[in-house]
This record gives sequence, structure tokens and C-alpha cells, in this order.
Amino acid sequence: PLLRLLEAQLQDQRREHEEEVEALKNEVDAMREELEKQQQAFLQSLQLPPEAQVEFGLQQEITRLTNENLDLKELLEKLEKNEKKLKKQLKIYMKKVQDFEASQAAVPAERRRNERNMQVAVQRKEKDFQGMLEYYKEDEPLLIRNLIT
Repeated sequence: PLLRLLEAQLQDQRREHEEEVEALKNEVDAMREELEKQQQAFLQSLQLPPEAQVEFGLQQEITRLTNENLDLKELLEKLEKNEKKLKKQLKIYMKKVQDFEASQAAVPAERRRNERNMQVAVQRKEKDFQGMLEYYKEDEPLLIRNLIT
């Protein structure tokens, strides 16, 4: 059973690693294509007269900034959507807290005191069961064998 669990974990890690490697390869390919495009554009711009080189450089920068602006706008929309979702969840939780507080106010004070005393007693009982294991020295091999099995 333990060996199968370890094999399954190893296979999961291997699959995750392979997926990560594939994603990185795709990213490298995309970067390589982008670099080739930039190199071609640069070589073309070197063949242009100086005024055209400046204009070409400005066009490239405008294109880059436009793409970056679109990416940032998309990120902003995503964050705004997430903010709305979180605000909605917060309202729901605030309503639940208010309902809970209202229901607690309806419970008589005496009953609440009894509940607190019971909780304290339960916590103390749980603490009584925590700690070291006491055993005789001659029972140690048996204890270890039972723990292993």
C-alpha cells in the first residue's frame, strides 16, 4: 500500500514536471519567434534612410506600448471582477454574522453561561489526553511492533 502510494505520487510529480517542461518549451518557442521578428525588423530598419529609421522605431514602440496597455487593461478588468466577487462574499458573510449574533442575543444569558462552561470542560478533557506515552521498558519491542503494523 505504501509503495503504491509513493509510486502514484511519483507519477503525479513526473506528469506535472512533463507538463511544466512542455509549457516552458512552448514559451521558449514563442520567444524565439518574437526574437526572429524583431531581428528581421531591425535589419529592415537598417536599410532605411535615417528619417525612416526613426519613424520605424517610433511605430515599433507604439505597437509595443499598445500591446502592453491592452494586457494591463485585461488584468485590471480581471482584478475588478475579482473585487466584486469578494465584496459580494463579504456581504454574505456579514449577513451570516449578523444573523448569528441576533440568534445568540435571543438565547437566554444563563444558557450561554452553561454552554461556555461545557466548552471549557471539553477543552480540559481534550488536554488530559495529550502528552507522552507511558510504558514499561520490557514492553518496548511489543509497542514498536504494534506501532509499525
